Amino acid sequence: MAGTRKSTYEGFTAEERAAMKDHAAEQKKAARRGSAAEKAAEAERDVLAKIAELEGSDRVLAERVHALVTAAAPVLAPKLWYGMPAYALDGKVVCFFQSAAKFKARYATLGFNDAARLDEGAMWPTAFALTEVTPEVEARITELVKRAVG
Repeated sequence: MAGTRKSTYEGFTAEERAAMKDHAAEQKKAARRGSAAEKAAEAERDVLAKIAELEGSDRVLAERVHALVTAAAPVLAPKLWYGMPAYALDGKVVCFFQSAAKFKARYATLGFNDAARLDEGAMWPTAFALTEVTPEVEARITELVKRAVG
């Protein structure tokens, strides 16, 4: 047939499959936890352990993002989300860190989900490339996180 394209879809990448397995394991683990306080404490330990596993600049960036997010919005609860540090409000992920190594990208990502209140007209950014945390970047992250939680 003229004009038809051959599909090149080959399924999920190994990294995508691993992220989905991480998410399934996180859901199962969360369901087995005890009280709300125990769940929160264990979730934060999981996030800190994941950050400690990261290598090089990914770990440095994740540590700074974690410190900035938890200081700017203590109402956000740290948790793992698809194997990466994330911060939730009432169980909904507001923002997350994704290491560069996770999907073999050239930069880490600080992302915001639809629960974040970052609306700016008809179009606004929800993900930011992160290569270094300078004082200016720290101020921007802090401002975004505070805005995201309203």
